[in-house]
Amino acid sequence: MKHYFVCMFILFCVGTSRAQVTLERCKELARDNYPVIKRYGLVERSRRLTVENAAKAWLPQAVVGGTASYQSDVTAIPVDIPGVDIPALSKDQYDVNVTISQQLYDGGAVSSAKRLAEAQGDVGREQVSVAMYDVNRRVDELFFGVLVLDEQIAQVRILKDDLRLSLASVEAMVNGGTANQTDVDAVKVEQVKARQRETSLLTQRNTYLKMLSTFIGKEIGDGDTIIKPTPPVMQNGANSRPELALYAAQERLLDARLKSLNVALRPNVGLFVRGGYGNPGLNMLKDDFDAYYKVGVTLSWNFGSLYTRANDRRKIEAERLTVQSERDAFLFNTRLQTELRSGAVDNLREQLRQDDEIITLRRRIREKAELRVANGTETVNEMLRDINAVSDAQLAKRLHEIQLLQEMYKIKHLNNF
Repeated sequence: MKHYFVCMFILFCVGTSRAQVTLERCKELARDNYPVIKRYGLVERSRRLTVENAAKAWLPQAVVGGTASYQSDVTAIPVDIPGVDIPALSKDQYDVNVTISQQLYDGGAVSSAKRLAEAQGDVGREQVSVAMYDVNRRVDELFFGVLVLDEQIAQVRILKDDLRLSLASVEAMVNGGTANQTDVDAVKVEQVKARQRETSLLTQRNTYLKMLSTFIGKEIGDGDTIIKPTPPVMQNGANSRPELALYAAQERLLDARLKSLNVALRPNVGLFVRGGYGNPGLNMLKDDFDAYYKVGVTLSWNFGSLYTRANDRRKIEAERLTVQSERDAFLFNTRLQTELRSGAVDNLREQLRQDDEIITLRRRIREKAELRVANGTETVNEMLRDINAVSDAQLAKRLHEIQLLQEMYKIKHLNNF
């Protein structure tokens, strides 16, 4: 009795060790594992650093400068004053200075730079989102590929069971003298073909599982259960694809660029303090090294951007029209593909209804064929043909069910609902 409970515990552990693999979980793992995911952090880091750098324009700026020169002539007083000796200035001059400046008014340049950095960061983030969204489609293809193979494998195994029962029936008929060894061999040939088909399907399934495992970064074993997803709730007119968020981010960037054109037309005002040591100092008539300082206000106003302002605005508007055109084309193509997939869904639903009729008829034909073989009015080969026909009809229904589910998820992917 003790050994019985030990065996049951082992079987329970083996049974529960099999993982259940769902489509949504695979998508989550694939997004976390896909190399492009690292670009999210890089985009955010780049945006933060750019904004911080723009804000530092308000910090005091220090510049160290120095000159050493020799000139062909110097300032001189063109008159002689009796009794006064005015020394000539040296033609070699030297100056070392430090200038500290503080921005008082920048015309909104720092704020504009921050807005541009934020808008560019949004565009970069949405571009990564678009690249990541394509991961869902690739996971769907691999996951449903495994499901299709599972249905084919299951149907082949049903066929193997049918052939095993048919073989037992034919062998009994041989013993009864109503069949011969050739009939037995014909059934065994079909059994070998079924095993070959099963081996081929299992190999393909293993390949798909390895590809899916690589994609999600987690090993999926042969014993793990692939859970068929439930049909998604269809939502007409809903579309929240990341491409639309990208187009919106691109338009916000164009808005920021348009506002930055106004910044170029505004003046810049600042304070400065300069301290230096040179020969001559501020007194040009003193031929000696001397320290000096200056304190003042600077004003600069560049009107050169007026020449290109109109063309810059036209260029931004042209880019805006391009973005809007791309968005309209994307929505049009998405609606077109959705209508195509919706038609495929309706077609598959009708085929499934007809599959049930075909399976019922095929089973009826097979049952009569088995009776005719038992009565000796039909050959075993003809019966095997009818057995295969039932198997094919059942497999067709299984595949149509998976295809219907896959088409529904394609519509879900197209519209991201």
